[in-house]
Amino acid sequence: MAVTLDSPDPARWREGLHDPVAFARHILDIDPHPGQQRWLRESVARENVLVTGNRWGKSFASAIKLLHAAVYRVRPLRFDSCGRYRAVSASITQDQANLIFGRVVGLARQSPHLAPLIDNITWSPYPRLTFGNGATIEARTTQNRGEYLLGNDYDLFIFDEVAFEQHPEYVVEEVIMMRLADREGRLDLVSTPNGKNWFYRRAHDIISGKRPGYFQSGDSRDNPHISGAYLDERVQYFSESRLKQNIMGQFVDTGGEILKGEYVDAALARIHTLPGANTGVLISGWDLARKRTATVGITIEIHNGRAYIVALERLRLFDWMVVLERIKQRQRDFPGRLVVDATGLGDVIVEHLAEFNPEPVIFTPSSKAEMLTNVELFHARGDIAYDRWELPDGPGKVWSLEDELRQARWDDNNQCDALMALALALWPVRRRDPAPVAPRVGRV
Repeated sequence: MAVTLDSPDPARWREGLHDPVAFARHILDIDPHPGQQRWLRESVARENVLVTGNRWGKSFASAIKLLHAAVYRVRPLRFDSCGRYRAVSASITQDQANLIFGRVVGLARQSPHLAPLIDNITWSPYPRLTFGNGATIEARTTQNRGEYLLGNDYDLFIFDEVAFEQHPEYVVEEVIMMRLADREGRLDLVSTPNGKNWFYRRAHDIISGKRPGYFQSGDSRDNPHISGAYLDERVQYFSESRLKQNIMGQFVDTGGEILKGEYVDAALARIHTLPGANTGVLISGWDLARKRTATVGITIEIHNGRAYIVALERLRLFDWMVVLERIKQRQRDFPGRLVVDATGLGDVIVEHLAEFNPEPVIFTPSSKAEMLTNVELFHARGDIAYDRWELPDGPGKVWSLEDELRQARWDDNNQCDALMALALALWPVRRRDPAPVAPRVGRV
């Protein structure tokens, strides 16, 4: 007998419309675990964030959600007259996106209720499944800053492993959001953690209520379909940070950062305690550009031993005469001590700034390590505060002070211009008393 929408019981089809878990049970003949059930039922905001440990079942839950959305064309009814409905699974590579699409195809084909509804499946130029109701499910890549997504429109966009995207802010804000604008589409940001990067900030904004949306986390041990004995064995050999990130799905520092995430969080919160502009001691530090880097100038204001960042400028591909004038203007706006990177050609810049009595600093492996340690000590003591400085960084890109500070590592900081500008500004007020943090050794 042919399978139609009357089989199974029409009441179950209607139940599935309002409950994705019922859809999974009655139409797909699968039973998601409790964490997946909660995600399927509650992630109905315009933007939803899911962060979990490995093997929690993110791809499986996403596949169910894509199928449910496509079969019922889930969206505001006023947009249904347009005819088309498009859902997409996207990720940092096409192979990664195909993982969820493969789940979609497998679930649809094995269901006696959905298989007859499949109109077509194509694999080129990208995977796409089309149902008889005109709804499509696609798999796309976000490579090259999302250029392959341009010109498209979607009703549901699931971005898998967003924490590993190299240009997340641009891809999400400038590309994906505009793909959802036509029909008020929904966005799911799904990933395992990868340190405290952009994805961490996005999740934190939703958790704190700064941004509307739904947030959920998940522990790998929530999934009953993976070996609990194997996980328990692996956990015995995990460090605390690896356990939290890979199993518990929590955002943690990776271990090699110059600044702990908690230090940056606290410094961001303290900026609201700034007593008053231009009432303390002013110091400006300028890190001059090398190849592929930027010239950055940071001015701090010292109040009772605490440093507040009150001015920041970042210049890329500027003529040296322009840079000189910017430095001079900063000194006129914020008169105080001036510390300048004199490494290489920097000594020429220092000569042209003689009227401001600049203090030159030459970067060597030893001096740079000491200066970065001093920045760390200011954070550890709670003696620094700054805002979320964000500046344009070329076509469609945004640079963030917070991102640079969070990502700077002892073994990878050669392009951290703002960090070094901050180190220069803090150098004249370094303290000589014992350090509250244990010394660390690394290649700088």
